[in-house]
Order: sequence, then C-alpha cells, then structure tokens
Amino acid sequence: MKELRIAAVADIHLGEDLRGHYRKKIEGIERRADVLLVGGDLTRHGTIAEGRVVAEELSGLPIPVVAVLGNHDYHSDHNQEIVDLLRDAGITVLDDEGTVVPVDGVRLGVAGGKGFGGGFAGKCASDFGEPETKAFVRHTKDIAERWRRALKELDADHKIVLSHYSPVKDTLMGEPPEIYPFLGSYMLAEAADAEGADLFIHGHAHAGTEKGVTPGGIRVRNVALPVIKHAYTVYCLNGDDC
Repeated sequence: MKELRIAAVADIHLGEDLRGHYRKKIEGIERRADVLLVGGDLTRHGTIAEGRVVAEELSGLPIPVVAVLGNHDYHSDHNQEIVDLLRDAGITVLDDEGTVVPVDGVRLGVAGGKGFGGGFAGKCASDFGEPETKAFVRHTKDIAERWRRALKELDADHKIVLSHYSPVKDTLMGEPPEIYPFLGSYMLAEAADAEGADLFIHGHAHAGTEKGVTPGGIRVRNVALPVIKHAYTVYCLNGDDC
C-alpha cells in the first residue's frame, strides 16, 4: 500500500494584502505531498473578501485540499459564505462530518470540523449551573459526538481528524494555562480515541508546541503556522519522517 504523505498547516490568516503570496509558497507541493489539510483560521476577520483570497490561493492545486474553518473565520458572521466560496473552488470543507479522499488506490478518510473549547481533565468546564455554561459545554459535547459518528462511518484505509481546536493540552505548552479552556477540549480526543485514527491535526495555538498524543495513543500535531514556521509541514502515517 502506498505510503501517504500528508501536508498540513493552519492559521494562515490570509488577507487581501497577501493575495498571491501564500500560493507562491505552496507551488510544487505535489512533489512533497499527496494531500493538503488546512486546520482553520484561513482568514483574519472572516470577511467575504478574505474568503475570496483563500479560495484563490488554494484552488487548482494538483493535490486534493481538505479544510475546516477556525474561530477567526466566524468573526464577521460570513462563515457559510466562506464555505461556499471554498467549495466552489474545489476545496473540501468539513463541518463536523467526514470525507474519503482516494490517493493512488489508498482511501484516506478525514473527519472533523472547527471544534470548540472547554478545557482538559481536571481543569475543564462542566455541564452544570447557569444555562450559558451548560450551553458552552454541550456545544463541544455535540461536536464530539458528530465526529465520533463521522469517524465510525468512514470506510477508509487510514483516518485523520482535522480540527482547529486542540484535543490535548500537550500541544498548548507555551500558551498561558489560563486560556487552555478556550483552545480545546478533552472531548475531542475522546471522540478520536473511541473510533480510532492515525493522526489528529489542529491549529489555533500560535504559541504552543507541535507534538502531542491523545490518551488513547493517537499522534497529535499542532500545525499553526507560527509553530511549524513554514507554509506547510509533511507527515507520514507510520511516523513523521517521510
């Protein structure tokens, strides 16, 4: 079976002043990778104009592109218009669902979406008290349940979870601990561990670290651009070195 090469990045934060700049950095990506995964915060402020720039930069690549939105992409309340622009440009955008990408006879399953916060074991919000607190926690719980179903239904040789928010605190080291609950949730890791995956990709934590692992042993990689310091990085599914 072919060894898949997974290019990944998040938090590219494209604006109109960067039109054409990111594209230059990913030219020739097909010689290094079989698929590109983009883990949210595609724009700075979630405007339609910025969404058009992202669509232009990522469209027409010789390899499949799968993306999720991040919190910045929701800021101007045009998240659905941005999704439509990206999908019209041939980019697969996951919104708490899964897709199978065929690559030279290998079926790569990718499940996920933006994700959400809540914190981690011992330091997490609970489904108790004020309606606002319960709504916050239940939102993440609902997302995790949709990801669990999406992973279970994927008919694929390999599975990857693609998210904006982190499933573990390992990859948040460097960020202030006080904001960990707003950077991810243990429930995202529970969904992945319940159904199994080869890799968990996320962004969002600009000051975090690259490598972590879920309690169930799934490799986690924080691919926020300020962390990986390149236009993308490439992973293989039997180890990071391709």
